[in-house]
Amino acid sequence: MCTGRPGWQTMSFRRGLYKDTHHKIYINLVDVLKVDTKNMSVRVEPLVTMGQLSATLSNLGYALAVVPEIDDLTVGGMVNGTGVESSSHVYGLFQHICLSYEIVLSDGSVTTCSKDENSDLFYSVPWSHGTLGFLTAVELKIVPAKRFIKLKYQHANSQEDIIKIFSAESFKSSPAEFIEGLVFNRQHAVIMTGDMVDSPGNDGKANEIGKWYKPWFFSHVMNTKDGQIEYIPLRQYYHRHTRSLFWELQDIIPFGNNPLFRLLLGWLMPPKVSLMKITQTEAVRKLYEKCHCIQDMLVPLTRLKSAIDKFHSEIEIYPIWLCPFKLYNDPGMIHPKQVNVDYEMYVDIGVYGVPQANNFETVKSTRNIEDFVTKNDGFQMLYADTYTTREEFRKMFDHKLYDSMRIKLQCENAFPELYDKVNKNARI
Repeated sequence: MCTGRPGWQTMSFRRGLYKDTHHKIYINLVDVLKVDTKNMSVRVEPLVTMGQLSATLSNLGYALAVVPEIDDLTVGGMVNGTGVESSSHVYGLFQHICLSYEIVLSDGSVTTCSKDENSDLFYSVPWSHGTLGFLTAVELKIVPAKRFIKLKYQHANSQEDIIKIFSAESFKSSPAEFIEGLVFNRQHAVIMTGDMVDSPGNDGKANEIGKWYKPWFFSHVMNTKDGQIEYIPLRQYYHRHTRSLFWELQDIIPFGNNPLFRLLLGWLMPPKVSLMKITQTEAVRKLYEKCHCIQDMLVPLTRLKSAIDKFHSEIEIYPIWLCPFKLYNDPGMIHPKQVNVDYEMYVDIGVYGVPQANNFETVKSTRNIEDFVTKNDGFQMLYADTYTTREEFRKMFDHKLYDSMRIKLQCENAFPELYDKVNKNARI
């Protein structure tokens, strides 16, 4: 079984072949069910989007503790897959702000799980991609929100400074609420740190970056000055990379950031990913597969320098997105390799675009990156192309709890195994 949601509707770049052969269960659950301000939580159905949820909560003076930035990302996708944001160095991944799940199991029964109730199932759901049951509701942690983000831009003009500034901000005992880095080349990056405030101060200007006529955020960042401070409306900050799909639109619509285009037609941006997928021809699909790369790799922050070097030599795509996060030592698919720690600071390294490395070969280069990540105690986000063998995949991800839950819940004849849903041979 699998959900009946068509593959073209998902935010993942690829479409799963299993949709053509599995029995489809249609789960049209799209509502915010309850905002509990006493217990600081919100209960939602799995197809609620980040844009829908941030709009609902901000009007009430709250926000999710972790808000993945693209509007159309769904709660169910962030739970069964994963999500990270610039507040993750405080709260962890999206799975770490989840308080409980409601799931329909293979026998048709409905169960609820949390850290204190059916905890083995609770820790097995993240990264499982719907191979343990059908998610029908999620309870998430919320935090008080203010109207603006006070954002400071720090320019680093050498690789040494990039690592030094980014690591220093991430490892502070009392860090900023939001930390993010954009690496524009090996010698230049902008590290952004931000905190919520009620209103703009005198040390910077308000900037409504979400307006249709404004420059795409990543290009705006590149043109800021070192030490510059801006005050950005909260929701516009949360969804700052939506209008340009990070920087993917510069390859899809090269004139999209032109001032005249933004002024007249900027309100059309971004085109829906679902529309681009359903209208994609076979020739375009093959071209993207050969000449395009979308990957997020999660590695310990202490390995950041070697990771940037590896990505440069194998792929060479800029900008590179850097997002630090706490990886808590919980049971489940991913956790620090160190045993006696509560968490380890990791970094999400995101590359999206056309590789410029002279030696880039889709399969070979991606496998080299995957091998580097595994050897450095890292993990690959599974929305992206995964070329690992089954053995390599099981080496990267801890399957012990997942395997035991598959047996306990009698999943073998009901749901495919995780690897069979996410490996490259299962996707087009």
